[in-house]
Amino acid sequence: MSKITLHRRQLVKEILKGADDNLLVLAGVGSSNRDITEAGDRPLNMPLWGAMGATVSMGLGLALAQPTKRVLVITGDGDMLMGMGSLATVATQQPDNLAIVVLDNEKFGITGNQATHTSPRKKDSTDSGAGADLSLIAKGCGIEDAGVVRKQSEVAQLVRDARYKKGPLFRVVKVMAENLESVMPPQDGAHLKDRFRQALLGKP
Repeated sequence: MSKITLHRRQLVKEILKGADDNLLVLAGVGSSNRDITEAGDRPLNMPLWGAMGATVSMGLGLALAQPTKRVLVITGDGDMLMGMGSLATVATQQPDNLAIVVLDNEKFGITGNQATHTSPRKKDSTDSGAGADLSLIAKGCGIEDAGVVRKQSEVAQLVRDARYKKGPLFRVVKVMAENLESVMPPQDGAHLKDRFRQALLGKP
């Protein structure tokens, strides 16, 4: 297994650079919502609170409700592991405007860096040591365009795919486990909902 060298914050900045009103961004509970905030808080960003495992489901609903917009879900491996069933529903619905990027540091970062199921297991005589492969799970659910990004040389293509390629697409990005500054988004869920809705639909 190659050494993990990608930095999540730098990666998210590259993905979101130049985001316009056509891009709707949902970020999972924990590090991902801090990542999109550090890249630049905007009304069409929806950082989730208290919704562990629900990010992809919410992204799917938004993509179906807003077919002319690009919907980008940015979440972590812990959140994705808790909501894997949503991938089968994404495959059933086939929204061509939905992209899912999973930042996989193989840790539950917010609760103390406990290993997630994507982390390599301890080897014994009967164990290959490989952790859960979220990309293969997505493909098994029926999302044909699924893959893993490990190297800096693959990031430019990842950015293009996440922003513009016909979906549904699913990318796991192996990122370093880092102790990063908490750049907190607003924590009032009603405020986040209202500002997102008004930015998308206009004031009532």
